[in-house]
Amino acid sequence: MEKQRNMKQHVSFVGALHIGFGILGLMGALAIYFGFHFIFNFIEEEPIAQKILSSLGNSIALIILFFSSLGIVGGIGLFSYRPWARILVMIVSAINCLNVPVGTAKGVYSIWVLMQPETIELFDDSIQS
Repeated sequence: MEKQRNMKQHVSFVGALHIGFGILGLMGALAIYFGFHFIFNFIEEEPIAQKILSSLGNSIALIILFFSSLGIVGGIGLFSYRPWARILVMIVSAINCLNVPVGTAKGVYSIWVLMQPETIELFDDSIQS
C-alpha cells in the first residue's frame, strides 16, 4: 500500500512535468513562429529565402506544437489514471529522450515511473472502478 501511494506521487509529478514542459513548448512554438516571420520581413528581395524560411518556421513550430499538445493531454490524463494517458506519455517520453539532456532525463524518469508494476496496477484499477 505504501509503495502504491508513493507511485501515485510519482505519477502526479510526471503528469505535472509533462503539462509544464508542454506549456513551455507551446510558448516556444509561438516564439519560433513569430521569430521566423519577423526575419521574413527583412528579406523582401529574396523570394526563395522567404519560401524556405516560411516553410521551415511553420514546420518547426507545428512539430513542437504537436508534441507539446500531446504532452499536455497525456499529463492531464495521468491525473485521472487513464490507461491511454499512460501509453501516450510513454510514447512522448521516448521521443523526448532525443532532446538531450533535459528531455532525456524527463523521458527516462517518466518511462521508469510508468513501467513500474505498482503504476500499472494503479491504471488497471482505474478501469475496474
